Formats: sequence, C-alpha cells, structure tokens
Amino acid sequence: MAITLARRSLLQGMLILPASLLGRVPSARALGGVLPTLDTAAPDFDLPGVTPDREGKPIDSRLNLAAFRGRWLVLYFYPRDFTSGCTLEARGFQRDLSSFAARGASVVGVSADDAESHASFCGSEGLAYPLLSDPAGEVSRRYGSWMAPYSLRHTFLIDPQGTLRQRWTGVHPAQHSQEVLAALNTLQAAEAS
Repeated sequence: MAITLARRSLLQGMLILPASLLGRVPSARALGGVLPTLDTAAPDFDLPGVTPDREGKPIDSRLNLAAFRGRWLVLYFYPRDFTSGCTLEARGFQRDLSSFAARGASVVGVSADDAESHASFCGSEGLAYPLLSDPAGEVSRRYGSWMAPYSLRHTFLIDPQGTLRQRWTGVHPAQHSQEVLAALNTLQAAEAS
C-alpha cells in the first residue's frame, strides 16, 4: 500500500512538473473530478427544480446561470435531501439568507434528487431559496462535484459577471454558510477599494 501511494505521488509529480515548466497551472482536482478554474467563467447550467413563492410554497421552475447575471450567486451542491449533513447545511443558508440578499447574493442548492423531493424538503425545512435537480449529474460533473449517484458537498461563489471567484470542497455543514458569507464580504470589500 505504501509503495503504491509513493509511486502514485511520484507519477503525479512527474506530470505536474512539465506542466509547470510550460507555464501552465494544472487543473485542481477533487474527489468528484476536475474543478473549474477560479477567475474564469463559471460553467453554465440549466436545470429544473423548485423555487418557493412568497408564501413559501415550492413551485416548479427552471433556472440557468444567465438568470443570475448582475447578482452574486452561491451555488452549492449537496448529496441528498433530508440527510443530517444536508439538512444542517440547508438550514444554515436559510438562517443567513437575508444577509446574502443584503449583499446582492442569491443562494441555490443542487442535488440529484427530483423536484418532488426538493418540494418536500423546502416545505419541511422552510427553505426560501431554489433547489435544482441534477439526476444524471451533468452539471455536477462540470463543477467537479459528482460521484454517482450523488452530488458531492461542494460550494461555488460566482460574481455578478458570471466569474467563479471562490470554491469550497472540504465543507463542514454546520458553519459553512458563515464561511461563504465571510468570503463574500471579503471579495466585495476588495472590489470596493
């Protein structure tokens, strides 16, 4: 086992070294695949799901990246509705939703669950933000966040121009929303100065 790991590390180093000599930065990888590069256009998406109306009733919707032009977007991927970690994470984003809105940011969750499951999850947890369905993992793959049959717990912060500004792959559900909010504050403060 140790020999296999040492060989793998050596081979990875041999692949990265030539790329760095050519001035290329190797792509970041996560358990779910190749992550999109920071400070480049965020991968597009167009997915069905549910969006709660003003009374909190989830209605069928379809959203794409272009719908969020001019606003910051917190796009978070999660494994399944109603699981303990996913519920903690969703509640955190709901708790901080007004803080995100005050900073011109929308929150959208994505998982492989269908719209019916999302509607039930939104209703039971009082979620007032959209949840999108990616059952085949097409969009999750574009974000390096797919391990069939589930999306992985990754989050991406996209600026109003559609540029990927921050990503999280080692997410701790209980405090994650606060981490994302702090990063948003930092990025917005840097832009303002």
